[in-house]
Amino acid sequence: MSRYICIECSAHHSKWSGRCTCGAWNSIVEELSGKKRIKLYSLNQEAQKDDRVPSGMDEVDRVLGGGFVKGSVILMAGEPGVGKSTLLMQLANLHPANVLYASAEESFEQLALRAKRIGINNNKIKIGIGSQVDEIIASSASASMMIVDSIQTVFSKQVDSFPGSVNQIRGAALEFISYAKSSGIITIIVGHVTKDGNVAGPKLLEHMVDTVIYFEGELKNDFRILRCLKNRFGSTNEVGIFEMKDKGLAEVKNPSSVFFDNSHKRASGSCTFVGIEGTRPMLMEIQALVAKSFMAIPRRSVVGWDVQRLSMMLAILSSRINLDLSGYEVYLNVVGGLRIYESAADLAVIMALISAHSGIVIPSKVAVFGEIGLSGEVRNVTKFEERVSEAANIGMTKIVTPSCCKKDIKWDIKMHSVEHVCALREFFANISENAIP
Repeated sequence: MSRYICIECSAHHSKWSGRCTCGAWNSIVEELSGKKRIKLYSLNQEAQKDDRVPSGMDEVDRVLGGGFVKGSVILMAGEPGVGKSTLLMQLANLHPANVLYASAEESFEQLALRAKRIGINNNKIKIGIGSQVDEIIASSASASMMIVDSIQTVFSKQVDSFPGSVNQIRGAALEFISYAKSSGIITIIVGHVTKDGNVAGPKLLEHMVDTVIYFEGELKNDFRILRCLKNRFGSTNEVGIFEMKDKGLAEVKNPSSVFFDNSHKRASGSCTFVGIEGTRPMLMEIQALVAKSFMAIPRRSVVGWDVQRLSMMLAILSSRINLDLSGYEVYLNVVGGLRIYESAADLAVIMALISAHSGIVIPSKVAVFGEIGLSGEVRNVTKFEERVSEAANIGMTKIVTPSCCKKDIKWDIKMHSVEHVCALREFFANISENAIP
């Protein structure tokens, strides 16, 4: 037997009609008795606004797009020891309501010692030690946030495989996601990473969750970056920057003041780059070292940049301005443990290489940005105004930019436009009596 239901107001009818009592036309559909249907919505219905829950950390809110969304599922991944559990413990402490911290990796004593070390003593944080998904979900009834550490160590009874397997990760994640959507609980899932830096397990896991964030940083360096790779509730072009201290992670409000140190005497091979991390401009120091090699294949070592792009810059130097570094070892480093992903650093890298080879020191008050094409032309980059403004605010006196940039704006900084890498000969000749060899 069939019955009819309106997809606008959910009213039931004994037979089909062109118009419902609510006034909607062609909104009545047939529903077979005995079979459930999913709840249907119309696009002209007003959706419920997503009430954000502030995390208590401005840098985390920046990455998430304004705070936590109720019922959202966040996947956090990062290298072992980078500080994921420390950050989550701090977020749990700042959350205004009850939090369940479910750990299948550490004991209660280990978590308690970490909390004591960073100065957390909060009765709203409930620690759950266990690995069964149904037990974790049942224990979160009174909580508004649930932290699962980690998805690779929990298991669902519905899946016949060992924890950490592809099927088990997928099945356990599906149960957590279904529960989060139905209950409205904020769920943060910790994920392990492989040696390639990807989340261990099926790629489907990243598609299933609402937000994917990576916690990055060199273990020998105190600075950490929270980077968003997927966000259904906000932009993916944001990063949060933290510094690891004795009492946990501290937010870095002004990254340029941290990653750009102008107190030491500048040596050859150093160049100041005005980069963009997320939507925020910051100054970074790029260092290059060029040394004569006696090996058949000279070494190319890069920290914080793409080694393939370095090879391209070396080829451009050799082809366009006859600066052949094939017989030299080349080392490139981004100071502070940062990693640069944008091509706007091309010009700064090439100027650092020229400075390292020639011994000409680039003044510390000179900032650089620009992309370089294979023909040697210097191309414009995004967020030009933000980069120049940041350089001026930090105290730079000159900035080297692409020649195709805007010139109708009066900046409180001297502009030096470069159209082609060949023009760098003139730049270096002006700052030193010795031209580029």
